[in-house]
Amino acid sequence: MARIEGVNLERVERRIRAVLEAQAEKWGAPLLNHLIYARRPSIFRGVRGLWAGLEASGLLDPGLVALVNRRVAALNGCVF
Repeated sequence: MARIEGVNLERVERRIRAVLEAQAEKWGAPLLNHLIYARRPSIFRGVRGLWAGLEASGLLDPGLVALVNRRVAALNGCVF
């Protein structure tokens, strides 16, 4: 459980809500870190831009990205 409460989906901008809803569709719920980032839309856009840039670069194999995400989740106590 995060020490900082995430945003209320009803109160975020449309584009951020669309990302969070897509996460819910894919993983069953929005990712907790994104709910926290969404408290500051500029930070949310920056983080999403980072991941989009890494994905678009083609420098990281998607399998490696999945393994890194899983490892980080495990280190944070997330049952990802």
